[in-house]
Amino acid sequence: MDMRISALRLAYLAGDLTPTKMVEYLDDLLSGEDRHHVWIRRLSRDEMMGYAARLQTLDPGALPLYGIPFAIKDNIDLAGIPTTAACPDFAYTPEKSATVVRKLIEAGAIPVGKTNLDQFATGLVGARSPYGPGRNSIDPDYISGGSSAGSAVAVALGFASFSLGTDTAGSGRVPAAFNNLVGHKPSCGLISTSGVVPACRTLDCVSIFARNAADAGAVLDVAQGFDADDPYSRQAGSGRSMPSGFRFGVPREDQLAFFGNTETPQLFRDAIHRMEGLGGQPVEIDFAPFLETARLLYEGPWVAERYAAIRDFIETRSESLFPVTRQIIAGASRFTAADTFSALYRLKALQRVNEPVWNEIDVLLTPTAGTIYTIAEVEADPVRTNSNLGYYTNFMNLLDLSAIAVPAGFQRDGLPFGVTLAAPAFCDAALLQLGGRLHETLDNAPH
Repeated sequence: MDMRISALRLAYLAGDLTPTKMVEYLDDLLSGEDRHHVWIRRLSRDEMMGYAARLQTLDPGALPLYGIPFAIKDNIDLAGIPTTAACPDFAYTPEKSATVVRKLIEAGAIPVGKTNLDQFATGLVGARSPYGPGRNSIDPDYISGGSSAGSAVAVALGFASFSLGTDTAGSGRVPAAFNNLVGHKPSCGLISTSGVVPACRTLDCVSIFARNAADAGAVLDVAQGFDADDPYSRQAGSGRSMPSGFRFGVPREDQLAFFGNTETPQLFRDAIHRMEGLGGQPVEIDFAPFLETARLLYEGPWVAERYAAIRDFIETRSESLFPVTRQIIAGASRFTAADTFSALYRLKALQRVNEPVWNEIDVLLTPTAGTIYTIAEVEADPVRTNSNLGYYTNFMNLLDLSAIAVPAGFQRDGLPFGVTLAAPAFCDAALLQLGGRLHETLDNAPH
């Protein structure tokens, strides 16, 4: 079945599909073994039918997501279903859904299940979970990317039309790149995080995985909006538009990193050429301030936010944490309050250093990740491999940028490569439009 939102809407409007038939199809599809470790808790047929039954008496044309199935990262609440954050001993059952989940359901979407993740959303690999490592949708020997592992793979394998992830350091973009998807990281505060287990609360975003930018935009239209119950929610600002002769920034050649991968450099050059074909003018920029900002996220005291988010739990049940997760979060204890203020001062300085670049460019283009690893490679060297995957992603929320990850070709072994477009906060609509155009050039390119 074509699971794109546009295709399903046409089928519903024509009467060729009903929510009940969709649930029956999904229940049959998902009845087999979960070989990719997608799910922590898949909804039963009866549970999904409860959502479908509400829709049967409603007009498909009146709800923008009527009968559209979606998956939910298991650090985001769905009423009546346990939230684990990939830590069984942490689990609780919420009485109400997260604000974003409630809005999607009210718009007609049908939840399919709660997806696997790097425990407490700490990681970019998808392998740090007691529920099993997330396996890549194209080659299961490779990582899915994380932390929103199952959310990406669910969409890539056709189990859902879209999914919710979270993105603090790249968790909504790296899995998109590794599974040939679009991953939209909205501006901070654009989608409410009420009902989301925090990682770094001041930086967390709810992200969207979809087959294409149009689907991601349709979901964002429903999901966004100010939420007075979320202290970090913001009224949407007026982001810049993308001029026809836009200028796109590219890191200097000596600042690009592909970590030994011999194929991804050419795939990135191909993406630059396709951007030029869309009317863009490449502008080489100094990427060093972005990289220094990125290092603050895990080498600085922001890791203490992860500690604060689960402080009572880690201080009383530390043995329940996945070993690598415990090692990273427990490391927060070495930072003092003075360290935190020093890091905040440095971040403020770096933000000021980065501001002028947006006078020179309209959008920044980078690889989403320089390379991809096997699960075995990650297990052999979990910290270094994870760090490499954050090279192009960790600075985004610290610099208050919006971003979209877009498919950008395939290696000879069939594994996908992706690029990311980034711009200042509230440029989401412009990024979705440009990202969609860039994706279309890939689909139309000779193979």
